[in-house]
Amino acid sequence: MTNGSVHNGGRSFAELLTEFKEELKEFANTRFQMLRAELTEKAGAWKAAVPMLAICGVLLLFAFMLLTGALVALIALAFANHPWAYALSFAIVGVIYLLAGGAAGAYGYRTIKANGMAPERTMRILKQDQVWLQTEARTQL
Repeated sequence: MTNGSVHNGGRSFAELLTEFKEELKEFANTRFQMLRAELTEKAGAWKAAVPMLAICGVLLLFAFMLLTGALVALIALAFANHPWAYALSFAIVGVIYLLAGGAAGAYGYRTIKANGMAPERTMRILKQDQVWLQTEARTQL
């Protein structure tokens, strides 16, 4: 000990703290930049896909309406002598669509819930860094 400071390899405790603080800032900045890059990459993919998905949605909606009309007319032919032929046809088609939509929605919800939206690669690296920092802290003490 010299002048009330603790020496470690020729450096004072204050110098070690300053160096640690700078390394911690650099570490946090690197991880933040990595997170930003991953989120920017994902956003770029979404920006390219969204307009095409919108066009696809509009065209599929028109096709859906036309095919629904044809299906209702076809089912109404089966009830040709019944005064409620078209009402029954719309009800049958509606129930079929309700069941199909419910099944598709349940599948989509389960898929999103299973995969999540978190940046998995960044989170995995941050957890590895946490373990590494804990190991380093134990070896330094």
